[in-house]
Amino acid sequence: MKRNLLTAVILMLTSVAFAQEQAPINLYPKGVPNSKNVPAGTYVEKTVNTRASKVSLPTLIPFFPEKGKANGTAIVICPGGGYSFLSMENEGYAIARKFSEIGVTAFILKYRLPSDSIMVDKTIGPLQDAQRAVQLVRQRAKEWGINADRVGIIGFSAGGHLASTAITHFDKPVIENKDNVNLRPDFAVLMYPVISFGELAHKGSKDNLVGKTPTPEMVDLYSNEKQVTANTPPTFLVHAEDDRTVPVMNSVVFYEAMVKNKVKGELHLYQAGGHGFGLNNKTTKDDWFERCKNWMDANGWLAAK
Repeated sequence: MKRNLLTAVILMLTSVAFAQEQAPINLYPKGVPNSKNVPAGTYVEKTVNTRASKVSLPTLIPFFPEKGKANGTAIVICPGGGYSFLSMENEGYAIARKFSEIGVTAFILKYRLPSDSIMVDKTIGPLQDAQRAVQLVRQRAKEWGINADRVGIIGFSAGGHLASTAITHFDKPVIENKDNVNLRPDFAVLMYPVISFGELAHKGSKDNLVGKTPTPEMVDLYSNEKQVTANTPPTFLVHAEDDRTVPVMNSVVFYEAMVKNKVKGELHLYQAGGHGFGLNNKTTKDDWFERCKNWMDANGWLAAK
């Protein structure tokens, strides 16, 4: 009897936790751009310990707030993984549930990882998916109860590089955009992001995206601290000083570029926490998500639509 009751409680809690998750949405129902013809079975997506790899069919996984809680703001979530895998739980599902709790409609972007095997030009593959995600959310904003002027993006680690690329390269579309949909996110959150491909680079992310011998021009193009302008959207950054995977100066140089260009934002540095902590920096009682929530509220993104 006790076992049955416990099972029922677990099932109930699980159903509540995932009640708002919807079926994945194909980003490109008419065919994925920048694709090579690959023999069936040679490049197959797989997920091991919540890490997804070899993604060839990019999707958006929506998380809608409970009825009556939605405030009209949406956010696209880019999990990290060095551009070699996607950390789908720690930097995807957990984040989506958290945003949906505060009324933000969240979309996990299961983006293609750069690969010469399936892409004509691997350097633009992930950015195509990020731009398409923003485009799609805006195109279907009315249907989903979203304010098309309140669409943000968040990225973690290499996903932070993708998000920072989306907010600095939006004026150079790498997807078809015949309806001239605005590809500029309205705000961004960058979590222990890869930013620079120079001396501060995370070698794995850099090599995977632009190759082991990129031209200086390509290095500069994807060193996103060099791409910040006055039109870069407001950005919230979080990093730990003891990050041994992605040096903390990645966030610092991006924030310095924001200040130079008078871009609104906040930079939060923790003395410890390492890399990849997601929602759970166990070295501090401080909660970066609460700080992010306060920042979003101060900018009007949590007010009812």
